[in-house]
Amino acid sequence: MGYLKYVRVLFQKPSDDERALVKQRLIAWRSEPVTVRIERPTRIDRARALGYKPKQGVIVVRQRVTRGGHTRPDIKGGRRPSRFHQTKNLTKNYQWIAEERASRAFPNCAVLGSYQAGQDGQHAWFEIVLVDRAHPAVLAYAPYLGIAAQRGRAERGLTSAGRKARGLRRKGLGAEKVRPSSRVR
Repeated sequence: MGYLKYVRVLFQKPSDDERALVKQRLIAWRSEPVTVRIERPTRIDRARALGYKPKQGVIVVRQRVTRGGHTRPDIKGGRRPSRFHQTKNLTKNYQWIAEERASRAFPNCAVLGSYQAGQDGQHAWFEIVLVDRAHPAVLAYAPYLGIAAQRGRAERGLTSAGRKARGLRRKGLGAEKVRPSSRVR
């Protein structure tokens, strides 16, 4: 096994010492701001699987998202009853929301991908790999060219998390036709 497989196994089945380390890490993360640029990924195996390379123009951001229902906030001000629709939960997953918020915080960057870094009862943390769309080192690296050419990948649901929430990553049972209707007949 390569070293990245060992890292993945350690994350999936942590020992008691590692559980204590994760607990301390989450306690420290709670007091940090919502969006934090970090020097290197916490889970190097997941970052490398997404295409992360430690080069200029590639940054990693840890984004905190509040867990719980995603109902729309209560509408203040006048609305007629037919426009007061707020009972439905949003269909976005936490990961897609985290990618959108990180993308808004770094408007010159495009989202390459993201992964979950941890969660507790109140928050979920995701680490998002972002690529500076105008950096010369990024433009000289062929695998990042397609990502750098796109604007608003996270907002348009083009990342892996966005495609999953849109129902485009289904397999089996009618996978050949998931759009326009994802209903299995």
